[in-house]
Amino acid sequence: MVHAGFRIIETVEIRGLMYFIATKVNVPYENTNPSYGPFISLQRIGKNGKSIRIYKFRTMHPYAEYLQEYIYEQNSLAKGGKLNNDFRISNWGKILRRTWIDELPQVINFLRGEIKLVGVRALSEHYLTLYPEAFREYRKQLKPGILPPFYVDLPETIEEIVASEIKYIESYKKYTILTDIKYGAIIFYNIIVRGERSA
Repeated sequence: MVHAGFRIIETVEIRGLMYFIATKVNVPYENTNPSYGPFISLQRIGKNGKSIRIYKFRTMHPYAEYLQEYIYEQNSLAKGGKLNNDFRISNWGKILRRTWIDELPQVINFLRGEIKLVGVRALSEHYLTLYPEAFREYRKQLKPGILPPFYVDLPETIEEIVASEIKYIESYKKYTILTDIKYGAIIFYNIIVRGERSA
């Protein structure tokens, strides 16, 4: 529905069936062939605002990418900056995320030079709009990374996430290699030893 250019106004469940009230607000998305297999590519914003396709193993149902804005408007953000009550994530997708298996295909992006090991997240266009406008352009100066500074500071709110990324970027601009070594070591410790996860 959203993929076809409709905006969901309200949902109602009657006798086990879900009904939608929607209005046409846009033309259908250009990507008319979303993938259904286990291997997907998601449109993200890379360095200098360039659009890149980030590769992952699927953790959500097909067409899930078109519902991000709707879910945010309905549920806002949970602790840690993820969407609250995100029904798009499948049961096996939760397992892939907990074990970080879903991130493995990003090695392709790394080898292609689109991302680096440590760096700010490669965000979707909608999620980037949640950041302060001035900071959006500032973070685009850097190549995004697989391992974000989130796992160093473990922020809980969008404001804390922004502050964490600003701290990383400022340090990276002064001490490029040393910053990534330091952050990388802390991130690996927090993920492997302490078992920290973003969701």
